[in-house]
Amino acid sequence: MHSRPTRFLEGPPGPADAGSLAAWIADLAHRPENRGALAHWETLPARPARCGELSFPLPSALAEALAARGIERLYTHQVQAIEALRGGLDTVVVTGTASGKSLCYHVPVLETLLVEPGATALYLFPTKALAQDQLKGLVRLASGHPDVLKRLVAGVYDGDTQPATRRKLRDGANLILSNPDMLHQGILPYHPKWARFLRALRYVVVDEIHAYRGIFGSHVANVLRRLERVVRHLGGDARFVMCSATIRNPQELAERLTGRAVTVVDDDGSPRGEKHFVFWNPPHTDGARVERRSSNVEGCDLLTGLIERGAQALVFTKSRVAAELVYRYARERLERVRPGLGEAIRPYRGGYLPEERRKIEQALFSGELRGVVSTNALELGVDIGGLDAVVMIGAPPTLASLWQQAGRAGRGPRRAPGGAEAGAGPRSAPGDAAAEAGSRPGEVAPALAVLVAYNETVDQYLMRHPGYFFGRSPEAAVIDPHNPYILAQQLACAAYELPLEVDDAVTFGPQAAAILAALEQAGEMRAIDGRAYWAQTEFPAARVNLRTISDNTYTIMNAAADNAVIGTVDAISALELVYPEAIYLHEGETWFVKSLDLEQKTACVEPRRVDYYTSPVLDTSIRVRGTLESRAWRGEQVTLGELTYSWQTVAMKKVRFHSLDAIGYHPLDLPRLTLDTAGFWLAPGEAAWSAVARRGLNPVEGLMGVRNLFMTLLAMLSMCDPADLGGKLDSSNLGRPALFMFDRYPGGLGFCEQGYARLDELATAALEHLEACDCESGCPACVGLPTLWPAQQQDPDLMHGREIPGKEAARVLLRHWLASEDR
Repeated sequence: MHSRPTRFLEGPPGPADAGSLAAWIADLAHRPENRGALAHWETLPARPARCGELSFPLPSALAEALAARGIERLYTHQVQAIEALRGGLDTVVVTGTASGKSLCYHVPVLETLLVEPGATALYLFPTKALAQDQLKGLVRLASGHPDVLKRLVAGVYDGDTQPATRRKLRDGANLILSNPDMLHQGILPYHPKWARFLRALRYVVVDEIHAYRGIFGSHVANVLRRLERVVRHLGGDARFVMCSATIRNPQELAERLTGRAVTVVDDDGSPRGEKHFVFWNPPHTDGARVERRSSNVEGCDLLTGLIERGAQALVFTKSRVAAELVYRYARERLERVRPGLGEAIRPYRGGYLPEERRKIEQALFSGELRGVVSTNALELGVDIGGLDAVVMIGAPPTLASLWQQAGRAGRGPRRAPGGAEAGAGPRSAPGDAAAEAGSRPGEVAPALAVLVAYNETVDQYLMRHPGYFFGRSPEAAVIDPHNPYILAQQLACAAYELPLEVDDAVTFGPQAAAILAALEQAGEMRAIDGRAYWAQTEFPAARVNLRTISDNTYTIMNAAADNAVIGTVDAISALELVYPEAIYLHEGETWFVKSLDLEQKTACVEPRRVDYYTSPVLDTSIRVRGTLESRAWRGEQVTLGELTYSWQTVAMKKVRFHSLDAIGYHPLDLPRLTLDTAGFWLAPGEAAWSAVARRGLNPVEGLMGVRNLFMTLLAMLSMCDPADLGGKLDSSNLGRPALFMFDRYPGGLGFCEQGYARLDELATAALEHLEACDCESGCPACVGLPTLWPAQQQDPDLMHGREIPGKEAARVLLRHWLASEDR
């Protein structure tokens, strides 16, 4: 829980902070051209540390190692977590960013390694970079005493680890840092070789569990069950310790991930520096109050202003294209300010080669870079130290992610007056005791976080309802370990590791038997004496990607340099980013796509200077495959069932840089993709249709507005990315216009099932949001647009300027439903 903040409803603090970044933002907001941009200013006050005492002391060597790092006492949540783990309880720690969560597992793990020779521990992180960073912090801690350092034999075991190092770690390490993907493909299938390590396993650390939602989390839940199954088979017994940002259901998520009862530790005793949190809403550009200034350009202006004032800043964007555009615009502006200053910033996103990303991480880490424009790839990445400011262009899909991104600023110690100017030299390495425990010199530095809104539903909702963000998080992390598509793949992997028995239904759920029967019928399993054996010669884990339904990755090659590889992209995004004649943006430069080879999974590009970028145009369709459940709802019939959704990139449009103007379209011939999923639908009856038509309004436009409200507000209710949801109006299935909402994953992952079960809550939130918007006839911030959510890797700014469905029609439709007594 966050402490109650100080609210400045009339505006930011006065000029007492002259010279600070907060004062600069205040001055910026008072300029005439920015009238109305400052939607909200929140000051989160500094908070002192609260410490506790362990019931019995740590081993002297470990206590001295902590003291050598300046850690004399532990925060209350650290004490509670250590005591729970000492007591043999599986534990989840839910505290704020930079609250010293890592000590909650480092301390009990090192204590066990010291008192129990031969014991082992496994650390799992969602990213390779985070594993590398945690290893550095762990070694620094162990280096505080020779006995601790001598006992610790640790290393990172992931896809980048050399074969010789892998063998050494497998045979001799007592602490492995890895990720779920490597556990899935590189450890569990070879468990006989890992018998020494797994038999002695005492702790499994799963960090950043709020990242394990949706399809990724559903896969990881099964991987952890496979791990527990193998450890049990080898005679081991391990405790789980998990860490999470603040979410509504940490205990439920932790228990669904592990299948075990979990103790929650959420009494955050860490200190916090003062943080200024600004909501910045780009001003309207038209008298009708529909269009707003470009959010990308606003974010660019804030970044460059911060860097000009000597700050080190991080910008988060919502897509790869947006990251590239903001970086390109900011670099151009900084070069105009001072030649060479543009070199002080870099972009950062998925699809860059690993060595490129590490160079950027290290340059930001050391202070060589003054700014980075990133996707959410840096949200859970390495400790990048005490940044002065974070600018978030567009709200991330969950409030937990918004807090996580904002928490990237203000981690370091307070700077001396007249701190470093832009371009100053490297600072000391992050990860010091200052971020770990309660007894340390100095204070946590103040920080600035700015959320720049897009002109779309969720962002505008937050601008008008800041209390929704600054109160307790309402989100729940949704995973479905029993998703049949996921479970079929995971059971194949489990059978390869050990034959499956009847008792394994307790581990994998009641659906396991039926799925095993289907796999046997397909020839993938063979039942012998009540056990299911893997019956194929191929390696099942190799074909199962935990993070996306598509296992295919396209390689992007520079045709002008002997086809040198410059990046990668997943198969679905490839048809949005590297179709023929597209402009692919890489480190702010424009690359022309010469060809896309669908069989070889390659895209050939060449550098080309142009004044535009490209965006795909999609065509979609939907078909009902079957009904799972149906019920009456407020005079309508709403149905939960199975759907097939298909889409195709049929054209591209060219968009001029520094504007939102389309300067051309071009048709494309690319394959149609299909998705068998789950969702709910309803077709408004005659009463609802007539209620809208009697007012001279278009009922179809009203249903379009409801669809767009439902798509974005359901994402807030179910804690998923809006791109994980789809919504479509269709008349071909039921013979009259119907609204279809569906999950964008095979088999569904429970997002729209929540919408079906919580339809009253969803409709009420939609009406409240619609009526709070001050536009006259509809805008992108309320009823939205009569199109599907933009392609996942494209520019959210392009939602501006299209036809908008009728606001009043959507209002009448929602009021008609909510006034009905038939629930």
